Amino acid sequence: MFSGCSTTNFNLIDKISLTQEDELSQEDDDLFDEFEEEAEIKDVSDPLESYNRAMTTFNDTLIINVLIPVSNGYKTVVHKEIRESVSNFFHNLSYPPRVVNNLLQGKFKNSVEETQRFIINTTVGIVGLFDPAKTYFDLKPHKEDLGQTLGFYGVGSGPHIVIPLLGPSNLRDITGIYTDSYLSLTDYTDREWLTLTDEWAEYTAIKAYEKINEFSIDNQNYMKLKEDAIDLYPYLRDIYEQHRDKQIKE
Repeated sequence: MFSGCSTTNFNLIDKISLTQEDELSQEDDDLFDEFEEEAEIKDVSDPLESYNRAMTTFNDTLIINVLIPVSNGYKTVVHKEIRESVSNFFHNLSYPPRVVNNLLQGKFKNSVEETQRFIINTTVGIVGLFDPAKTYFDLKPHKEDLGQTLGFYGVGSGPHIVIPLLGPSNLRDITGIYTDSYLSLTDYTDREWLTLTDEWAEYTAIKAYEKINEFSIDNQNYMKLKEDAIDLYPYLRDIYEQHRDKQIKE
């Protein structure tokens, strides 16, 4: 649930959490349709299946009994437009790793557009609370992280690993998460430069609030996943790995 940096987009909940409700619904529907229409799913390295199943159950219990009720309560007292502005703000903070990974993949046009978005949204958009770059200039975000960059250069995903609180991932993406954190404006490393968080407690509080806010915009997608799954763990695992493969190929 609490991602190491916003660009990593590394867990399933991050895959189905976007800043605008209409975008979220469209991307989720595409993701689900793509998964359901795929005749064959690639073999996933899963030597930690017993651990992964147990951690999936733990995370699921936390989502159902804590995250969703808290986000619903938050939703009742905070107006939708404010919650969307909060999402925009956190997305804007994740600019550094996004632009670096676009550059590393040779996506120079995307890097320029990301920089334009950051400048416009930080200034005209009032520190990223609004997204005039998209609304008025049709500059769309280009989400890239080091896990995608490694995959772009042929690095395999490695064993699938479910992270406590964070959800589905794999060895390649976990490596990317940690490295990207050194570029994030909110991080959990010992770095003392260009960071808004000085302590682990501050970082955890900010990321918890970010995730509660995201869930308050639309938390029904996780329930849809549960309803569609005969066996929750392999279903989440396969959706995650398939979606990451799709992101790498784009």
